[in-house]
Amino acid sequence: MLDIFIWLISFFIIIAIIVLLIYQLTCLADLEFDFINPYDSSSRINKVVLPEFFVQGFLCLFYLVTGHWFMSLLCTPYLYYNVKVYMSKQHLVDVTEIFNSLNREKNRRYYKLAYLVILLFISLFWIIFSALEYEDD
Repeated sequence: MLDIFIWLISFFIIIAIIVLLIYQLTCLADLEFDFINPYDSSSRINKVVLPEFFVQGFLCLFYLVTGHWFMSLLCTPYLYYNVKVYMSKQHLVDVTEIFNSLNREKNRRYYKLAYLVILLFISLFWIIFSALEYEDD
């Protein structure tokens, strides 16, 4: 039963990261279609970038602590990318350069979203597998 609870927690953590990414993509799309000014868009995105990094780091640590090594290894490239971007100080969106880097910023977030959707489906598989295994016991 504990295993099902662990997988549910990880499922909801992944959902939270996906919601943060969709919020960032929405801000970028609003900027692209001129519904919002560059300052508001960049400040909204910059407010959720660090929480996204921390929640993803917590997810990787959570998998390590609970003994799910395979999932932790799957989270490692994403964590490495976030650390690399943070250390090179490219994690924040610049107000003056946001129009020049709009496609690059959107593509970054689309790749992250695709990666997280894959993790979400793997986590969903393990929830179902653990529930069926628990039912057999």
